[in-house]
Amino acid sequence: MENKIKKPILYISSFVLIMFITVSCSEKKEKTLAGKILNDKNLIEVRQRAEELIRSGFNAGDGYGEVWIRDLNTFIELSCEVNDPEIIKQNLLVFFQFQGEDGNIIDGFIPIEKVVDVGYDYIYSPLAPMYAGHKNTVETDQESSLVQAVWKYIKATGDSSILKIEISGTTVLERMEEALQFLLHHRYSMEYGLLWGATTVDWGDVQPEHPWGVVIDENTHYAVDIYDNAMLLIAIENFIDLLTEKDPGIDRWSKIKEMIFGNVRSHLWDEKRNKFIPHLYLKDSPFPEEFDENEIHYHGGTAVAIEAQLLSIDEIGKVYKQMARNTELSGAMSIGLTVYPPYPDGYFLNKGMIPYGYQNGGDWTWFGGRMIKQLVKNGYSYEAYQELKPMIMRVIENDGFFEWYTIDGKPTGSGNFRGSAGVLATSIDSLLEWAKNNT
Repeated sequence: MENKIKKPILYISSFVLIMFITVSCSEKKEKTLAGKILNDKNLIEVRQRAEELIRSGFNAGDGYGEVWIRDLNTFIELSCEVNDPEIIKQNLLVFFQFQGEDGNIIDGFIPIEKVVDVGYDYIYSPLAPMYAGHKNTVETDQESSLVQAVWKYIKATGDSSILKIEISGTTVLERMEEALQFLLHHRYSMEYGLLWGATTVDWGDVQPEHPWGVVIDENTHYAVDIYDNAMLLIAIENFIDLLTEKDPGIDRWSKIKEMIFGNVRSHLWDEKRNKFIPHLYLKDSPFPEEFDENEIHYHGGTAVAIEAQLLSIDEIGKVYKQMARNTELSGAMSIGLTVYPPYPDGYFLNKGMIPYGYQNGGDWTWFGGRMIKQLVKNGYSYEAYQELKPMIMRVIENDGFFEWYTIDGKPTGSGNFRGSAGVLATSIDSLLEWAKNNT
């Protein structure tokens, strides 16, 4: 009888010892990693460079005269740190001054004296006579981006007074809700219970049916994708957070968020392949019948989907492995690789959308950096640090933040691209915070 009692005690003791050793080894590895991160001078250097660039203005980059909301949304946190919050607030208010009667939000605005004929059908507002606005109608992220940006501004500055500012008798908070309503009233598919836009590559704003491709027309093929809907989920979460405790809007928008969340999981998540389906077409596809579009992985939209909490920890690990594998197969420098494999040559009339060109397989820190932040947040700090290194080194080696890179590492597009600087800064901050908490 004595022996029978002792055996399980010894077994339990051994189990506890093994667990103790495992935890101790894990903690030691984390401390070692934390030390490396805290002593990495390149992280500090790039963070400082990002501050300098963001301090210098609000337009997207050297190649863009406009202040774009989808870009400003990704560097507004750092901007609040290094710039006068009042100037940032005024930039945000311009977007509301251009808001359409249906609630829609423009992409960007530019001083009237800098307007040049690049093909935009410019929009003008008597509320902001010094600016001209424009909207790439193929996309469905402008409204979500503005709601997110206002939320980030308030969280960074503590200045919630912006919500009470009236523009033509309507407060900013009310206008934020009108922007979200626009998406549900004018960009909502009853069939899928999700937002639609034109067919674009992942988060991009170029459709295949036109040499430029940024405006919906009679040739547009409408589709549902992950990026637009993940952006909406984040925006709704942010909007709810800004409402007062007893506001009836909390219940209403919470139900909408739950519905969108469920429909994304039901219609866009491919459980067998552990990836998101590129497009669900409302009618037909612009691509040849024999083309299997679901072979393509959408890296940017997936990173945003993780931010929207659409994937479990296990699923995040699986999609990260796919990104890393795709990066290796393509020869790209980082997981900022937009899509893999790219759409074949000739599938887009825009000449820049060749395989591994621009949004069709270019390497964009602007979205790769967002994946880094999500890896840290979800327990993949080692992987995050390894994947961040090439993004950091190319800023130093090329002496700047470029819009995107070719797969062989050539810096391309707009120089001094503020979106890249913004997401790198927040990624660095996430890693440094993790490291400080694990030393």
